[in-house]
Amino acid sequence: MSEKKLVVVAIGHSAFGNTFPKQKENVRRAAESIADIVEAGYKVCITHSNGMQVGMIHAAMREHSQLTPSAEVAPISICQAMSQGYIGYDLQNEIRASLIQRGIYRSVVTLITQVRVDAFDPAFGNPTKLIGKVMDYTEAEAEKEKGNFVEAVEGGYRRIIAAPRPMQIYEEDAINTLLKDNQVVIAAGGGGIPVLEQGAKLKGASGVIEKDLVAEVLAEVTHADILLLLTGSEKVAINYGDENETYLDEITTDEAAKYMEEGHFSSKGMLPKVQAAVKFVEKNKDGISIITSVDKAMKGIKGETGTRFNSVG
Repeated sequence: MSEKKLVVVAIGHSAFGNTFPKQKENVRRAAESIADIVEAGYKVCITHSNGMQVGMIHAAMREHSQLTPSAEVAPISICQAMSQGYIGYDLQNEIRASLIQRGIYRSVVTLITQVRVDAFDPAFGNPTKLIGKVMDYTEAEAEKEKGNFVEAVEGGYRRIIAAPRPMQIYEEDAINTLLKDNQVVIAAGGGGIPVLEQGAKLKGASGVIEKDLVAEVLAEVTHADILLLLTGSEKVAINYGDENETYLDEITTDEAAKYMEEGHFSSKGMLPKVQAAVKFVEKNKDGISIITSVDKAMKGIKGETGTRFNSVG
């Protein structure tokens, strides 16, 4: 290909784990899939989940504040930044190693990324994202007294925070410059750090942005050719778990809208991926959206598996 095509890859939580050793093991497999795409001649920009990791960081920082009376609990925006750094560290090193083993010498860069959200987003009044450890009743009541929201879960309670919609990626110029220089870029990890504009300053917001929705914005601002959403399933299914469960090879945006309205996709699972896939092809008629599993990434791009979205109604 004369002009390298650009793939924006969104890596789901299945590529990580809830311990450092497990994350290393899973990231290594994800890195192999990314290296396959680079080796095939594509430019690559990556974003990733951090749901489990940001909760681990938040719990650790909370524990530190309890052991050190003078210390304050780190705001969620700082925990987001920390997760971008350490997940990016693992990813970029594993991708770099995999590329070198193939004789490909390419810089891999992690960019701490801030994403503008709307202070009046309804999500701030209706938090849905679970973070942090499972708490007992006393701990949950203490959270409520601080003005935080909690939700009953199996074994106790967990804090929930808002999931505002992404509006603008502040570092998009830097991302595009790095991609133009043919570097592999990791950006907007965990959905990016949600921020609010306050004059010339950006202030971290108490929320977690859905990484699949950020991936779509990332695909727009980088003028990507392909939005590749990697998850634990090889294909999108309707009637999931039922006797008439059906896996989809191709789907139009009209069909996807119908299936979403009928409630086929979980808001905590496939729904944000389908929403992102639909939005990208609606805004970019020449673009392709693909949902498939991490280990089938290159086969998905080749059209050998996965679910493809097109704008033909």
